[in-house]
Amino acid sequence: MSKSKQRDQLPPFGTLVRVSDPPEEEERGCVRVKTVKGAKNGNDDDTHEENGVLFWVNKSGFPIDNRTWDRMWDHVSKIHPDGYSMINKIRNKSDLPQIPIQQAPLNFPSSMPVQDRLDKVQNYMKSLQYNHTGTQFFEIRKQRPLSGLMDSAREMIKEALPIKCLEAVILGLFLTNGFLGVERFPLSFKSVFGGNVHRHVVLGIYYAGKYGSIGMSRRDELMYKPVVYKSLSELVFEFERSYNMFKHEVKKVKVGLPVPHDPHSYEFINWKALTINMNKLSPKEVAKDLDVVAKEIRTKSRSWVTQPTSPRKTITSIDMTTGRDAYATNSLKQASKIYRSQTTVGSSENGAIKRKSTDPAEYQIRI
Repeated sequence: MSKSKQRDQLPPFGTLVRVSDPPEEEERGCVRVKTVKGAKNGNDDDTHEENGVLFWVNKSGFPIDNRTWDRMWDHVSKIHPDGYSMINKIRNKSDLPQIPIQQAPLNFPSSMPVQDRLDKVQNYMKSLQYNHTGTQFFEIRKQRPLSGLMDSAREMIKEALPIKCLEAVILGLFLTNGFLGVERFPLSFKSVFGGNVHRHVVLGIYYAGKYGSIGMSRRDELMYKPVVYKSLSELVFEFERSYNMFKHEVKKVKVGLPVPHDPHSYEFINWKALTINMNKLSPKEVAKDLDVVAKEIRTKSRSWVTQPTSPRKTITSIDMTTGRDAYATNSLKQASKIYRSQTTVGSSENGAIKRKSTDPAEYQIRI
């Protein structure tokens, strides 16, 4: 049967009409995406575009409904080199081998070193594999409180499906909750390759005076870094060298603040307390700015040994002009207000101090 006849027999779930100027822009996951209107199925909210390539987000939950399932296969046929012939070999085959479900590392012996625990967490996330289907299985909304994001992490463990970088950050937070003396913070990168903008995020780790990271990427060099780097700037520069290996130029680095270990917390994750334009600053200036955030990370870590962090205060942003910390009341009402506020000192976005930039908003691809 010819490919044209096969195409005519499949339902038109993934047939989309792109428009040149989408009126609505929103951020999904670790990339900035634009809602694309004109889908024949009439559900515009499920359709997004990154770097000119349409992709889908599963909003039906689990089990995946038939519409989302069929739509995923139709999308795969458009992006896979073998097209519909690959789908017929897999989807219509009844004797496919069973894929073993990986067991999440939820319990660790008290004597196990922290680095060994982090290795187990990283190996578990790698065993889930990177998601190449074009359909994001887990909807991650950054504006959700931490307790809601932890529910998403439990769902990832239960379903054991492939994930991408942002999902790996949420899963890493869940699996490292309660690691004594370990601070976790989001570390995001914006790079350019071949005229295309790429965005990526990992989970930064601080422990015993050293820095590292865990996460998920197509490239091993862009996700896991052992906790051996003596400063945050050394870790960032190591990522920059890794990017250069793949001919990427790092444009911006965003550093968030430490995430609480309480899985039931109603606090919001601060994803970008500091934004650095790598191509406008010297390495010495980059290291100086990163030291401001690193100081707060070290302070949080010391609180494990000295005294608990005050439940009435939490850092929400850093003023780069004075180096002082901006505090806010840590209640659900105030946290929601702070998260949406744009009244912090300097040029801010979502409550985070940010250097002024004239770079236009662009599409990007997750790496």
